[in-house]
Amino acid sequence: MPSRHSASRDELTGHHPDTAEGSNLPEPSRDYGLSHQIIWDFVAISNHLEDIRRSWAKLFGISGSQWLIVMAINDLDQGNGVSVGEVSAKIHAVSTFVTTQTKILEKMGLVIRQTSSADGRVVLMSLSPLARQQIADLSARWEALHAFIFRDFDAQSMSDVKDKLEMLKKRAKIAVARVTEGI
Repeated sequence: MPSRHSASRDELTGHHPDTAEGSNLPEPSRDYGLSHQIIWDFVAISNHLEDIRRSWAKLFGISGSQWLIVMAINDLDQGNGVSVGEVSAKIHAVSTFVTTQTKILEKMGLVIRQTSSADGRVVLMSLSPLARQQIADLSARWEALHAFIFRDFDAQSMSDVKDKLEMLKKRAKIAVARVTEGI
């Protein structure tokens, strides 16, 4: 009887994981050294982005986590506010943490929190005029930083990288579940 793993199909691709069909890597041998280096590169990039986030946060007088929340609200809010759940999902944090931090940000005058008129259980958040002005004041520096980091990417390359990272993000989420189940 085949094992559950060999009989299953990859949740994202639908291919069998033990066949060349389910992999873009050459068969019969895979270069795990290269994949490990890519993972270490992700760790380094993540650490560098964390350092950048802390530096931006320092300019606002807030923590790196609070900066991440402010940026998530800025990205997600389309003019009607954004829910705690949406921000939590964007930054991969529990909603109680986001709620606690946004209350602090509200007291600092950076976030506006209002109960939804459609559903009294939902709190909608938006950035205050003060926060929007501070972000606008930093926009030239922000754009210069992004231009530097992504200067070797044209639109197609950016799209390709985004698609591959999205795939890896989904697979990493599945991998977390598989590792957790095995413990």
